[in-house]
Amino acid sequence: MCLKPGFAMQRFLLTTVLCWLLCQLPGGAQSSGLQVMKQWKLLRYNFPKQMRSGDTNFYNPENVLITGIAVTTDRIFVATPKLFSGVPSTVSWVPKDKIGDSPTLQAFPDWSFSNTARTNFNCSDLILTSVYRLRIDSCNRLWLLDAGISRSLEDYEPTCPPKILVVDLKTDRVVRRIDFPPEVLRGETLFTNMVIDETTATSCDDVFIYITDTVEPGIIVYDSGKDVTWRVSHPAMYPDPDFAQSEILNDRFVLMDGVVGLTFDEKQGIVYFQPLATDRVFSVHKDVLRSGPLPNGQMLDVKLVGKKSSQGIGLAVSPYDSNLIFSPLTETAIATWNPATNQQAVLAQDVDRLQFVADLTTTRAEPGVVYAISSKFHRFFLKNLNPNEYNNRILRIELPQVKGQTLKSPLLGHSLPLPTAPAHNSLLHYSLYNAPAHTNIHVHSQANRNALQTYFTSPAFGTPLTTKTPYKFENTGFVNYGLRNPFTALNQGEAFPPSKATRDNYQRSYLDTLVSSPVTTPAAAPTPYPQSLRHSGFYYP
Repeated sequence: MCLKPGFAMQRFLLTTVLCWLLCQLPGGAQSSGLQVMKQWKLLRYNFPKQMRSGDTNFYNPENVLITGIAVTTDRIFVATPKLFSGVPSTVSWVPKDKIGDSPTLQAFPDWSFSNTARTNFNCSDLILTSVYRLRIDSCNRLWLLDAGISRSLEDYEPTCPPKILVVDLKTDRVVRRIDFPPEVLRGETLFTNMVIDETTATSCDDVFIYITDTVEPGIIVYDSGKDVTWRVSHPAMYPDPDFAQSEILNDRFVLMDGVVGLTFDEKQGIVYFQPLATDRVFSVHKDVLRSGPLPNGQMLDVKLVGKKSSQGIGLAVSPYDSNLIFSPLTETAIATWNPATNQQAVLAQDVDRLQFVADLTTTRAEPGVVYAISSKFHRFFLKNLNPNEYNNRILRIELPQVKGQTLKSPLLGHSLPLPTAPAHNSLLHYSLYNAPAHTNIHVHSQANRNALQTYFTSPAFGTPLTTKTPYKFENTGFVNYGLRNPFTALNQGEAFPPSKATRDNYQRSYLDTLVSSPVTTPAAAPTPYPQSLRHSGFYYP
């Protein structure tokens, strides 16, 4: 085979090198160090007796898959977004103790937070529509990023505006809600991932949150201390048509996802990101994101880290050496990448257990360990799922330690002071939530819970939000492809752009010009936050 020099040759060499690295692994050791913590053929839930678990609009096990993970010392939390109909609970947890089992998922915080197949709720309620990712901060609080979109791979219904709920894991109670101002939202906004930046935190709520908008590509920056938000975007956050089609074993599928992979290097202050439809990884410094909204005509200072052998989503950073941890889809592997030297190495490769790694995360309890969510997403997407195979897995892999290097304690290992809640907000005096089995929280009467589940008072508005019409869940057993769906537009007969093979191989991509020296340019002075960007979020005592 003869290839002209250029970027096609570079991609060929990248693929060849990674394949060679995989071949150096002994046949019986390809999965060495890769531990299966949990695995499911189809996900099961602890349904209360009164729930309609036989209704496929409420629960269709072949439509439920895991995309996000967060791990504590005793529990594993998972996110199951409403990609299709029939996802009963979008956040759940399982015990961490047993290894290799297929436990029943427990709805989190409890079943009252699910709005699947319900019509008796308002978006002002403390309910969850569709969560793709969740993260734990240094104060042992779980941040739940709710995209608010139902059936995003079917008819894409905007059920509720996106929001964040912050849950104290000591009590499993919501302690804060964050509602996003309309100025940072776009017509088909879909929030899919986030990282918590605590590098300059002085309290639990003095943090920055970086959030990916995948369908309307951009990164949303939330300054938790000032309670303001702004949006930045860059061509690097958009999908590349040349990588619209992904390949895993014998399956090929087209998904034009923008920026979705996201991770943060606390030591270097660098945010790494990648769209699904690309072979590149990019970075931006935290100071650049924190500087506020960009002035007109100014381009976000994004750097190209380098290229991979195939597409991917999951990203993490090794606490040992700040190496990037990623998972190329076609190679069904987890690998490390030194951004300074551009050297890549394989940590694990398994053609069955690493087919689609959607999320990678490190934990504070086990700083030298990476947890991964793998699923046969492509089989879900193509509707050729085999229910007799394991289709969702939680995996654990220990990172190789650098010689002579000891791992430092987490950046915020000490306790941070909790904020003082507004005196007029008394939701939790009524014990709105069912207490989990492992706590001793007293639960008040069902009447009190139901009354507050329906409506509550927002300090930002000062009056009960009782005028909104409840959103109705569309109980249909079919997909209306007549509606515009941003995810599957390319599958509806629209013409593809010309492939790279038919274009000039010597034509350099704009994204390849983003390479620069590792020296970080000081960020510009912060731009004053417009009053319109302030939030309507609030705290709970």
